[in-house]
Amino acid sequence: MNLQSMPVTPLSYFQSLVKTDSDFPLLEAAASIAQDEEPSIDIQDVLATCDALLVRLRRRLKSDADPLKTLSVLNQFFYTELGFAGNANNFYAPENSYLSEVLRSRRGIPISLAVIWLELAQSLGLQAAGVSFPGHFLVKVTLPEGLVVLDPLTGDSLGLDNLAERLAPFRPHMGETGDMDTPLGLFLQPALPRDIVSRMLRNLKEIYSSQADWARLVLVLDRLIVLNPDAFFEIRDRGLALIELGQKERALQDLTRYVAEVPNASDTLDVKHRLATLQTE
Repeated sequence: MNLQSMPVTPLSYFQSLVKTDSDFPLLEAAASIAQDEEPSIDIQDVLATCDALLVRLRRRLKSDADPLKTLSVLNQFFYTELGFAGNANNFYAPENSYLSEVLRSRRGIPISLAVIWLELAQSLGLQAAGVSFPGHFLVKVTLPEGLVVLDPLTGDSLGLDNLAERLAPFRPHMGETGDMDTPLGLFLQPALPRDIVSRMLRNLKEIYSSQADWARLVLVLDRLIVLNPDAFFEIRDRGLALIELGQKERALQDLTRYVAEVPNASDTLDVKHRLATLQTE
C-alpha cells in the first residue's frame, strides 16, 4: 500500500506540541505562533538562539553560585548586556508576540520577554514561573530568602505595595464574583504553559479584532481552539470572523456548535439570528 503522509502545516505542528500538559514545550509552542505570519520560520533556529544565550550566561556564573546570585547575573545579562526591553515605540505591533523577532530586535511585550527569560531562568535551575497578573504579565522566582516578583519588561522587583497598586484598577470589575477581597497572593499563582500561550494569542486576537483583520484573526482563533477545544466563545468569534471572510460553511459549523453548547448565553438569540440569515443566503 502506498501511503502518503499529510503535509505539516503551522497549525498541525502547533497541535502536535500542545496535545498534553505533560512536558509542554512553552518556548517552542510560543515561538511557533510566528509561523502564521512567516511559515518558513525555522523554530529550531529560535531554540538554538536561546541555547546559545544560555551558554554565554553560564560562563558568567560560578559553579557554586546560589539562587540569588544566579538571578542577579541573569538579569544583568538579559536586561543590561543584551538590552531586552519593552517596545515602547510600537507596543501593540503583532511582531512583539513573535519570539523570533523579539530575539532579533530585543524588544517585546511583557509576556514575550517573559517566555524567553523563563527559558533561561529555568535552565539555570531557578524556581521561576510566569504569573498571569491582570493587565501585565509578571514572573516570579522562589528563593531561599523568599518570593521575588519581577516585571519582565525591566527585571525590577515588585513589592507588595506596588503589586496592590497595579491590581487596584481591576478589582472593581471583579466585585460581582466576590473577588474584591481576594488576597493578593491568589493573583500570583504560577501560570500553566498552556495558559501563557493562550494569553499570547489573545493579545494578538485583540489586535487583529481592532484592525478588522479577519484572515489573521481566524488563524489566531484556530490556535486558541486547538489549545482549548471547549472554549466556545472562541468558536463563536471564529464563526463571526469567517462570515466576514465569506466562508459560509465554516461559519455555519462554528455558530451552530456555539448555540448548541451554550444555549443560555446572553448572546444566543443574536447568534441564532445570524445563523438564520446565513442559512437563507
